[in-house]
Amino acid sequence: MSELALASDASEPLSTPAHAAWTPSDAMDLYHVRRWGMSYFFVNDHGHVAVRPEGSERPAIDLMDVVNELRSEGLQTPFLLRFQDLLHTRVKRLNEAFRRAIEETGYRNVYQGVFPIKVNQLREVVEEILEAGQPYRYGLECGSKAELVATLPYLENEDMLLVCNGYKDAEMMRLLRAGQLLGKNVIPILERLEELDLLRDVANGRVAGDEADGPRPAAFGVRVKLATAGAGLWAESGGEGSKFGLSLAEIVQLAQTIRHSRSPLDFRLLHYHLGSQLSSVENVRLAALEAGRVYAWLIKQGFDVRYVDIGGGLGVTYEAGNADVRGGIDYTLGEFATAVVGAFKEVCDAEAVPHPVIVSESGRAVAAYHSVLIVEAIGRHEKGEAARQMPRPVPHPLVEAVDALATTRRKPSETAPYDAVDSNTDAVARINALRTDATDAFRDGHIPLETRAWIEGQLWDAQRALLADARAHGSIPPELATFERQSADQYLCDFSVFRSMVDHWALGQHFPIMPIHRLNQCPERRGVLVDLTCDSDGKVASFIAPDGRKHALELHTLRPNQPYFLGVFLMGAYQDIMGDMHNLFGRVAEAHVYLDEAEDDNFYVEQILPGQNIEEILASVQYFPYDLVRRMDKLVRREVKRGRIRAKEGVQLLGMYRSVFNAYTYVDVDAP
Repeated sequence: MSELALASDASEPLSTPAHAAWTPSDAMDLYHVRRWGMSYFFVNDHGHVAVRPEGSERPAIDLMDVVNELRSEGLQTPFLLRFQDLLHTRVKRLNEAFRRAIEETGYRNVYQGVFPIKVNQLREVVEEILEAGQPYRYGLECGSKAELVATLPYLENEDMLLVCNGYKDAEMMRLLRAGQLLGKNVIPILERLEELDLLRDVANGRVAGDEADGPRPAAFGVRVKLATAGAGLWAESGGEGSKFGLSLAEIVQLAQTIRHSRSPLDFRLLHYHLGSQLSSVENVRLAALEAGRVYAWLIKQGFDVRYVDIGGGLGVTYEAGNADVRGGIDYTLGEFATAVVGAFKEVCDAEAVPHPVIVSESGRAVAAYHSVLIVEAIGRHEKGEAARQMPRPVPHPLVEAVDALATTRRKPSETAPYDAVDSNTDAVARINALRTDATDAFRDGHIPLETRAWIEGQLWDAQRALLADARAHGSIPPELATFERQSADQYLCDFSVFRSMVDHWALGQHFPIMPIHRLNQCPERRGVLVDLTCDSDGKVASFIAPDGRKHALELHTLRPNQPYFLGVFLMGAYQDIMGDMHNLFGRVAEAHVYLDEAEDDNFYVEQILPGQNIEEILASVQYFPYDLVRRMDKLVRREVKRGRIRAKEGVQLLGMYRSVFNAYTYVDVDAP
């Protein structure tokens, strides 16, 4: 049996808590769907994950229906499902949350958001968000010259904001000024004092080379570094340690410079940023109070600042609902909006200054939910599975010690209460000692390979039995965490962590992962996910849990000739854009799915975008078919002349080589 052979039921499964009848509700609890899925994702009566793109009161789409339709049209996994209506829903809920907070607090201005396209620059995503945001004058944020070129033509409404962050050169500042001269609400954000000189040159017409416009004011904003820092994975991107923005002393210096400048400048916006995926709403409130004081000072200095931009940071619940673990948040969308609005109102009323327009650059909270990565598990490896088939070796003190471990392993009962710490600590020590002794004995030639392999298999079974005992009495305690990582099955999945889950690999960010079908059956196994790449980092071995410590995922036994699909959720923010080309796996295929009640399954697929084929991904690193085929032809001809292969075989080999250029870069599970 190969290491990645499909599993059989011959081995003892890893038990989950027993249920008389496993239900979809049990699956919802097991995978914490009610926490991260909000009102969008749930498990339906068929045991499939389904999505309500427009919220709990609207129809649902069964993910397996979508997967089956795409597969019937020849689309191979892995692929992304984009539920475009979810983008509309998230834009609406964000704007309505701020509208309600403004109404409830008596705030005397409005909210006007922008979408930072660095979160997901894909044109279809940006256009859907802008369409959803039209009633709210929802705008865009860019952070580079290329992003500016992409976003500027989308300012169809003059009330829309285009906020431009990041460092700027003269060419970028000229382009920003051009947008202003077209009557658009384009606001470059000064990130350093030196950028003021570029702005003044543009305002005076020198950089543009055109004096005809006269003293038309050049609008701008300034990013300030606050003492208040964020909390969470990206906390260091904000606060006084940020690489962007001006200190308070530099703000004072800038104000003095502008006041004495003869350039036509319009200080229109104050900007700050705490970081992405903020975990604590209290930090959000404190930052708004601090920024509000800076805004009030600027107003009293005579500057007509109209906007305060709080930056990004509005988080989503990736975790199982515990705000204290990595990736968790302690607030709702409504609480976030109320904290911001209430803080600005408090300061502005105390300082007797006008309430500014509140701007946020919420990207993750808008885009994350709409995208689901579907991968297929194509094999499973259980540690010790092959050793289980081996006969018991000849007597040896180590073999007898292993037998003694199996017969004396503590089995808690009503008369012998379960003492987790004592029993676990003793068992861990005994198993580790036996493993070390067996390794040393084999290395020194005292036991043969067969005996060493048999012992190892028995020890894996002992570890799994110990874990099962612990689960029967609660969760996995810290002293068994290493055993849980070691004992988990490896499920080989047809995808690349580096390409599609870069934040998991680079930052340890958790994403909700679960099977999307067979959820009316209790999962029998526990496993980690390993990808197609050649690196040991290409795996997912850390999963969402209330305590943040879970090193194996509950999964089902693979069945021969039956596909097994997993969904990776909340993938719409950053993962599409930031993935690299490790092993040249390339961009995965994607499908744009829309809710439609007139259809039998409540959806239609508007567009299918194929993933990159081998020719496309090779071209990105400067390998081209003509040159490669020419080189391969030369190699084949040489081997034909040497008599190593026949001429006909050479022709066939070269034809096969040519045909692969059009193939998908991932494993074709269905190919013969």
